[in-house]
Amino acid sequence: MNILHALADMVVYVSEAAARIFSPSDDSYPMIGVQPFEGIPNRDYKWED
Repeated sequence: MNILHALADMVVYVSEAAARIFSPSDDSYPMIGVQPFEGIPNRDYKWED
């Protein structure tokens, strides 16, 4: 009986993981758009106090 219970738990665990992987995203990011990186590095590499 314990083997069947363990097998059933394993099937539930794997099926929940597969459902989470293949379900739509549940992210709640704000709709502000993409902020592009300008690609301009800082030329002043010395710290000024």
